[in-house]
Amino acid sequence: MLTKFLRVGTLVGVLGVPGVVSAQDIADTIYTGGPILTINDSAPKAEAVAVKDGRIVAVGAMGDVNAHKGDQTQIFDLGGRAMLPGFVDSHGHVVMAGLQALSANLLAPPDGDVTDIASLQATLSKWAEDNAEAVDKVKMIIGFGYDNAQLAEVRHPTRQELDEVSAEIPIIIVHQSGHLGVANSKALEIAGIDASTEDPEGGVIQQGDDGEPNGVLEEYAFFQVLVPLLSKLGPDGMTAFANAGTKLWASYGYTTAQEGRSSASIVETLKAVDTAGTLEIDVVAYPDVLEAKEYIKDNVSKAYTGHVRVGGCKLTIDGSPQGFTALRDRPYYDPVGDYPPGYAGYAAVKMEQVQDAVNWCYEHGIQVLTHANGEGASDMLIAAIGVAQDKYPDAKTRPVLIHGQFLREDQVDSYKRLGVFPSLFPMHTFYWGDWHRDHTVGPVNAENISPTGWVRQRDMMFGSHHDAPVAFPDSMRILSATVTRRTRSGDILGPSQRVDVMTALKAMTIWPAWQHFEEDRKGSLEVGKLADFVLLSDDPTGVDPEKLDQLRVMATIKEGDVIYEADDGVQKGELVRPDFAFSPAMADQFLHAMYDGLNRR
Repeated sequence: MLTKFLRVGTLVGVLGVPGVVSAQDIADTIYTGGPILTINDSAPKAEAVAVKDGRIVAVGAMGDVNAHKGDQTQIFDLGGRAMLPGFVDSHGHVVMAGLQALSANLLAPPDGDVTDIASLQATLSKWAEDNAEAVDKVKMIIGFGYDNAQLAEVRHPTRQELDEVSAEIPIIIVHQSGHLGVANSKALEIAGIDASTEDPEGGVIQQGDDGEPNGVLEEYAFFQVLVPLLSKLGPDGMTAFANAGTKLWASYGYTTAQEGRSSASIVETLKAVDTAGTLEIDVVAYPDVLEAKEYIKDNVSKAYTGHVRVGGCKLTIDGSPQGFTALRDRPYYDPVGDYPPGYAGYAAVKMEQVQDAVNWCYEHGIQVLTHANGEGASDMLIAAIGVAQDKYPDAKTRPVLIHGQFLREDQVDSYKRLGVFPSLFPMHTFYWGDWHRDHTVGPVNAENISPTGWVRQRDMMFGSHHDAPVAFPDSMRILSATVTRRTRSGDILGPSQRVDVMTALKAMTIWPAWQHFEEDRKGSLEVGKLADFVLLSDDPTGVDPEKLDQLRVMATIKEGDVIYEADDGVQKGELVRPDFAFSPAMADQFLHAMYDGLNRR
């Protein structure tokens, strides 16, 4: 596998005569033979990098780096490929991506084949057929990733339409946002949801014209069905999730992943996977502060145990902008569905819960990552952080805004004043930019979704994330969207919010490393930092920005070890979606968990 990259040799006469260095500085490996982008402003490009014991010992000109070459030093020939620091996940859900991997793929192109309700039904039927033994045994069908914005009908499927796939077997499909989903009649029956069931706080059970549930469950109405299912997976199921997710992240060049709304059981699963030796990248977990305060307090650390650490708290204020559940400060522009006049979304939690959670994090010196999509949610977060900082002025916790899809410019000023790091979602401009322009915020305000331009005008750092499994953790799609802001239809959404390629790369490397308190060891190629690298098919600073999404991750290297290589048979520029195989036993356990979880209702 590695022979195409790794060549052992002296390269004397190419690198020059080695200088004199101490024995402990003799490199295990020297990387050269392609453009090297260091993401270090003082020396942005290098000819070679030397690594020993998983850390960088030299970066710079070949002659200088060659001084670290000994008789046993291996020369890693980049073969013209570009080398950068490994990508750092600014926000995602690496374990929960296993749900995406194990279920029917209901994503729209280019990530799947679902374009209308008929193709959604066909995909579910095909998945059920392919997993017939497990489905027949435990009576459950599960799909992930449908998006009403991308369906020809421009609406959610109904329970009746899922009943056409099966009226006897419970079916649950998860919206691409992860904030809502649809259940068929049998699943609703097992879950005990009917016309008399009241909406839970922070959630909605949608009803049809007949007053009966139409199958669509929003926010906590959906979570109250889904979460028990996932919690029943058990150690083997969660281990499969973790392994699948981290392998997927590595295939897109990530050497550090985030589990951005985890639980104690998820963190313990990650630790077990790491102990077993199959966790190849670092994972920073942020358990839900409303559910796991004691666990967070007992386990939070800036130091890894193996490849795992608890980085702080996660708080969720509102929901999905494309699903019309994010809390705005004004009505949605043209929401698709049965919404009352002036509908502006809703908060998933009360202001007192937000304040108590933020205060608790500041009191204990713990970083808080807060999901706030709409302007109304940001108003709540800004107010809560202001109170907490007045009460605990010495806390240096680097609070993080997650998403911030709809922001007013004055809110960006407030986040700068409060020292909040914005982890933004410019990939939304590709996936849902047209939908935001036409339905959520309208053509004027859509120009400023994920406002990276406003952030840079204020000299603020930011992270650019994928929120997988909401979307694939596709690093090149992120890079492309942050630079071009081109939508699926080809529109450019907010040209003034675009940034240059190097800025976009910083938002995937050194700035999210700072976000995680890891800028001293990750995010740039500098002496003393970890040998975490990604190799790309071409230099992203040297290609047409419109072709950034065609770049490929050729290899991912974690602390000097190659943990992912692209298939030789794939042509340069061809978009790759890695597939992972799961055993029938794992599918069986997964479906059992779904069935048991429904019965708990």
